[in-house]
Amino acid sequence: MVPVLVIGELNVDLILSGHGDLPAFGSEIIVRDFAMTLGSASAICASGLARLGRPVSFAGKVGQDPWGDYCLRVLREAGVTLDAVVRDARAKTGVTVSITAAHDRALVTYPGAMATFMAGDLPDRLFASPGHLHVSSFYLQSGMRSSWCTVFEQARASGWSISLDPGCDPANAWDLDLVALLPFVDVLLPNEVELQALTGKADPVEALRDLANGRTLTIAKLGARGAMALIDNQPVLVAPPPMTPVDTTGAGDSFNAGFLHAWLDGQSVGAALRSGVACGALSTQGLGGVAAQPTAEALAQCLQGAW
Repeated sequence: MVPVLVIGELNVDLILSGHGDLPAFGSEIIVRDFAMTLGSASAICASGLARLGRPVSFAGKVGQDPWGDYCLRVLREAGVTLDAVVRDARAKTGVTVSITAAHDRALVTYPGAMATFMAGDLPDRLFASPGHLHVSSFYLQSGMRSSWCTVFEQARASGWSISLDPGCDPANAWDLDLVALLPFVDVLLPNEVELQALTGKADPVEALRDLANGRTLTIAKLGARGAMALIDNQPVLVAPPPMTPVDTTGAGDSFNAGFLHAWLDGQSVGAALRSGVACGALSTQGLGGVAAQPTAEALAQCLQGAW
């Protein structure tokens, strides 16, 4: 089984749920529930892959604080190898406050240690044995921005495959240095907002065709509508199994885990899309991104029942 290395950000999520509106400055709202969970797109994807039985290691940075202890404990319990995670006493572990409802959520993030993680923090001989590299939150990992090209070149030279989830750009600048990396990337995993920001095309089909470069497989994550890819230059949309979501936090990252797990096993793009939307849907059945992530057995049952 192909192992996965995730290079990414680590933070906790403080999730406030049960209210449909955001508070305005000078006002207060009451929510019905609260949870502290493992946050960050990278960590949620790593956890999802490990829950499915995929060997996963993680490279990132946290502070020497209780938030960092918590992140590492949850990942370790999921089965993720953490030898390449740096503990930095000078930095604080990142925190995201998520105000979530069934239809959507809003996030406020303190980046903390994730912004100070740089290529020099990566261990030597990172790509010595065969594997797959996954990177999430391209725009949040500001300390790595100037180094991704070198890292991707090293991975490709070592025979690794690469997947990339752009994530949101908090500055809303959407610099196209990400697009320049696509010749190195096997699978690009944007959501609908990110896809439009990168291409200027509101129609997902037009956006997918705009990014087609003959190498990169781009998957458009479309929320409750499912996910779409071009197969033989024709759009294929796979809808998720019907479920009433409790919390959509991290659903796209659990989609990534399900898709990559199937794709790395050599399954067809259509089968990988079904695996991805099933994992994404199942993950919405609990608060936070990792509480309801499926095992391989739970995924198989869902796939059998839905298709």
